[in-house]
Amino acid sequence: MQLLFKSVAALALVVAASGAFAQDKSTVTVGVTVGNSEEIFKVVSKVAERDGLTVKVVTFNDYQLPNAALDAGDLDANSFQHQPFLDAQIKQRGYKLTTVGYTFTAPLAYYSRKVKSLNDLKEGASVGVQNDPSNGNRALLLLQQFGLIKLSPEAVKNGNATPRDVIENPKKLKLIPLDAAQLPRSLDDLDAAAINNDFAFKAGLSASKDGIAVEDAKSPYANIIVVRTEDKDKPWAKKLVAAYNSPEVKTFMAEKYKGSLIPAW
Repeated sequence: MQLLFKSVAALALVVAASGAFAQDKSTVTVGVTVGNSEEIFKVVSKVAERDGLTVKVVTFNDYQLPNAALDAGDLDANSFQHQPFLDAQIKQRGYKLTTVGYTFTAPLAYYSRKVKSLNDLKEGASVGVQNDPSNGNRALLLLQQFGLIKLSPEAVKNGNATPRDVIENPKKLKLIPLDAAQLPRSLDDLDAAAINNDFAFKAGLSASKDGIAVEDAKSPYANIIVVRTEDKDKPWAKKLVAAYNSPEVKTFMAEKYKGSLIPAW
């Protein structure tokens, strides 16, 4: 009986030790989109290393992939989206993902190679907007803010407006939904296009310098760090957030992006 007790106790210690090891993992894989997030994570990785956490970065060109990869266990965390986008994906796909920290606010902007202001758009002009619910909603709200369209109040309230929810369009603008990554490449074929900051950055565009209409910096669309819900209280998740929310990262953002990205923590 005494031998059995010692064996059970030893097994319990092994299980406890292995559980602690799993929680205190020293290497994490983080999914980001190309551009700003990728650059910033080079600094985050150096800061995290000092706290004993190695950060491996995987880049994506498609907004639809990082949450799928995280939910499937191919990533430990991702950092590329804002809360409305995550909420929409959870609702659509049933992901068990949770926000653990904030990164930056990247104001969405419209760009054009044909006009210098949204108000200069002619009747029937073609305007590209994102085809995903949250970013498409942002793009349409900005058009409404400039008085070019009016959206259904219900769609605005629900935060899921699409071109079908436009109830007034005095200039008869042709609203063309496209994948977010495709919008910079389509700019020559459009009169204007709403482009997310990371894809704009990759295309050599800056909201502060090149944008013909820029979303307010106090937008609720702050970017976030996301993990599987089961990992939200793990020590490595806290270390990852602390590394991002460090003075070194804030200084880098201020010097590199000069206000086009704003720390959200």
